[in-house]
Amino acid sequence: MRHPLSVCILVLAALSPMTAQQLTVSHTQNAAVKPQLPSTVIQPTGKPVARVNGVVLTDRDLLREMYTMFPYARQHNGQVPPELQPQIRQGALQMIVFEELVYQEAVRRQLTIPPAKLKAAEADFRQQFSSPMEYQQFLNSEFHGSEKALDGEIRRSLLIDAELKAEVDSKSTVSLAETKAYYDKNPARFQYPEAFAIQTISFLPPEKPTPANLKEQRKRAEDALKQAKATTNYEQFGMLAEKISEDDYRVMMGDHKAVDRAKLAPQVVQALLAMKAGDVTDIIQVEQAFTIIRLNQHVLAGKMKFADVKASLQKELEKKKLNDVRAALDKRLRKTAKVEEL
Repeated sequence: MRHPLSVCILVLAALSPMTAQQLTVSHTQNAAVKPQLPSTVIQPTGKPVARVNGVVLTDRDLLREMYTMFPYARQHNGQVPPELQPQIRQGALQMIVFEELVYQEAVRRQLTIPPAKLKAAEADFRQQFSSPMEYQQFLNSEFHGSEKALDGEIRRSLLIDAELKAEVDSKSTVSLAETKAYYDKNPARFQYPEAFAIQTISFLPPEKPTPANLKEQRKRAEDALKQAKATTNYEQFGMLAEKISEDDYRVMMGDHKAVDRAKLAPQVVQALLAMKAGDVTDIIQVEQAFTIIRLNQHVLAGKMKFADVKASLQKELEKKKLNDVRAALDKRLRKTAKVEEL
């Protein structure tokens, strides 16, 4: 599902089986193709689903947006899972209403699109089709052959794009100073606990262990220990884990990444504290499981440096601000509008 503020403004998304392409113009990218509805899906009828200051939005608009929000529908025979339909439908309805409100605001403010930009968008759209015949089929199906009507939809999309850039994007930047201020005001968030980066080779007991199979399990662990002690690096230990380990981490070369000390068994912590990076433990028994551990790194508790987090933190704060600004715009536009959900 797309980010609610990276709004892909629909210029046209044909819902008929003969249509091969769909057109969008985004303020995060010049053109993006929305997923085409499979022909197995019941086609929309043009039934009104909302009215925005008298402008009718139909089930064509709604279904198109639902497929944008759930692009994996193509892998489900064109169907949105029933348990997700109410949520996706409501989100799609809110989006198409918002886009119409933004368009109407752009018109009210008398925004215009430079002819050169409109011409470039038209050319980009045409290039999405594999042949002139395919383009003409699309035009006939969706606009009764009228390029003027298509141009109107492209202009509408570009106006929405311009309005969003002015009212959302330009007001959603976060400076490095603001990012640093957030970092300083929220020190607890950037603290990290003592942890151990480890790899494991484990042998798990059967559901109903007996003395005999537990003895066999111990024997396998002892044989594995000899091989594990002979490894000299991460890759060698990891390849051995993939080959003989029985826990779920075997598919990741036995790598648990950094594990919080508090989440490890006491006997494991005791062993790891006596080791240096690259060492391999003897067999450690945790309940009825036998484990061999390689220590990759002992991470002492501390605080992440601002230099290490500033880029991702700034992006996160801008994303949140973008959401807040968009929500405020939506609220402001709805305050003076007449929106009816049908």
